[in-house]
Amino acid sequence: MIWGVGVVVKRAYRYRFYPTVEQADQLNRTFGCVRKVYNLALQARTRAWSVDGQRSTYVQSSAWLTE
Repeated sequence: MIWGVGVVVKRAYRYRFYPTVEQADQLNRTFGCVRKVYNLALQARTRAWSVDGQRSTYVQSSAWLTE
C-alpha cells in the first residue's frame, strides 16, 4: 500500500492503572477540584448568556479562571 501526503493513521492503546490508596485519594481530590472549576465556568457562561445575551468564548473563560 502506498501512503500519500495527508494520510492520517489512528491508533488506540488501552492501559490499566492500579493506584495505591494514597494515589486514589489524590486523584479523587484532583477530579473533584476539576469538576468544581468546570461547573463554575459553565455557570458563569450560562449566566452571561441568559442575563446579558452574550456568548462567552473559551479564551474568556480561561482568562476569568486564571485571574
